[in-house]
Amino acid sequence: MRLPRRLPNEQPAELVDHLDELRSRVIVAGGAVLAGTTIAYVFHHRLVTWLTDALPQGHRHLLTLGVTEPFTTSVKVSVAAGFALALPVVLWQLWGFLAPALDGSTQRAVRSLTLFAAGLLAVGLAFGYRVALPAALKFLVHYDHSIYNIQIRAADYISFAVLVLAACGAVFELPVVVLGLVRVRALTADRLRSNRKIGYMVVAVLGVALPGVDPVTTVIETIPLALLFEASIWMAVFFERRWTIARETVSAGA
Repeated sequence: MRLPRRLPNEQPAELVDHLDELRSRVIVAGGAVLAGTTIAYVFHHRLVTWLTDALPQGHRHLLTLGVTEPFTTSVKVSVAAGFALALPVVLWQLWGFLAPALDGSTQRAVRSLTLFAAGLLAVGLAFGYRVALPAALKFLVHYDHSIYNIQIRAADYISFAVLVLAACGAVFELPVVVLGLVRVRALTADRLRSNRKIGYMVVAVLGVALPGVDPVTTVIETIPLALLFEASIWMAVFFERRWTIARETVSAGA
C-alpha cells in the first residue's frame, strides 16, 4: 500500500483523488490505532495498576463478576491507551487531508494551535489523574460506607476512570476552541468580554454535563473550566490584535 500523498495546495483535484487519499489516510490511522492497542496490551498489567493506584487503600483489588470480564476489561484499557498513543498519527493524517484547502497563514495558525492543544491535553490528563479522579473516588468510595459493603467492579471502575480523564483532557482544550473561533472571526474578544456572564453560565452547564455523577467531580471539573474561560478571553484579546495587524500587513502588501 502506498503512503498517503498530500494533494497540492489550492489546486483542483478530481473526486477520485480525494477518495483515494482519504482511503489511504484512514488505513494508516487505523493501523496506528491497532499498533498502539497491541503495544498497550503488552503492558496492560501496568496500565490497570496505574489506574487503580488512584483508588483509596483497601479498594485497589478490583472485583470481576464473569469469566470474560478480566479479559474484556484489559482489552478496554488497551484500546483506550492505544488510541491515546496513536492520536498524533490520527491527527496528522486528518491534518494532511484538510491542509491543502487552507492558505499558508491559516496552516501556520492551525499548527501553532495544535501544539498548544497537545500541551493543554497533557496538563488536563495530569490534573485528572492527580486531582479530579482521587478526589472523586475518595468521596464516592467512602459515601455511606457504614451502610454498604462497597466493592468496586473492574469494568465499571475502568469506564469511570477513563471518562473522568477524558473529560479533564477535554476541559483543558477550551482555550484552543475559543482561540480557533477568534482566528476564523466567528468570535471577537469584545464579544467575549461583553457576554462574560453568559459565558460563565455556559461553563456551569458544561461542568454539570461532563462525566461524573457526584458533586465533587462536577465541581473539580467546573473550576478549571471557569478559570480557562477567563484566561481564554485575555488570550483572545492579545492574539486578536496580532492577527488583525498581520492581516492588515498582508492586505497592504497586496
